[in-house]
Amino acid sequence: MNIPLPSWLRRHDLWVLLVLILVFGGLARWAGSRQSEDEAQRLRALARPGDILMISSETCVFCKRARLWLDEAAVPYRECLIERDAACLAEYQARGGRGTPTFVVRGHTLLGFDRPRMLALLGER
Repeated sequence: MNIPLPSWLRRHDLWVLLVLILVFGGLARWAGSRQSEDEAQRLRALARPGDILMISSETCVFCKRARLWLDEAAVPYRECLIERDAACLAEYQARGGRGTPTFVVRGHTLLGFDRPRMLALLGER
C-alpha cells in the first residue's frame, strides 16, 4: 500500500526528521546516564556502611533494578528480604508496609528508589 505524501513532505524530509529524532533521543539518554553517574558518585561519597537498608521482596522487579544500580554504583547498603527474614518483615510492617523496595536511610523511611531524596536524607544540601 502506497500512501501519497503531501507535496511539502518529501522523502528527504522524512530522513531529516528520523535523524533528528535519533540524535535528540540519544542526547536525552546520554544526559540521563550522566546524571545517574553523578548521583552514584555523590551517594558513594555520602553513604557509609549501615546508612542504607533496602527492604525487598523476592518477586519485586523494582527491588531488582535498585539492587543492580546500587551494586554497579558501588554504594554501600544492606538488603533484607521480607519473605526470608522475620525481623525484616517486622521492620517493613512497622514502617507502614506500603510496598517494596522500602529504604531506611539513617532512620528515615523512603518508599521506592528515589536517589535525589536519598541524597537529601544522607545530608547533601
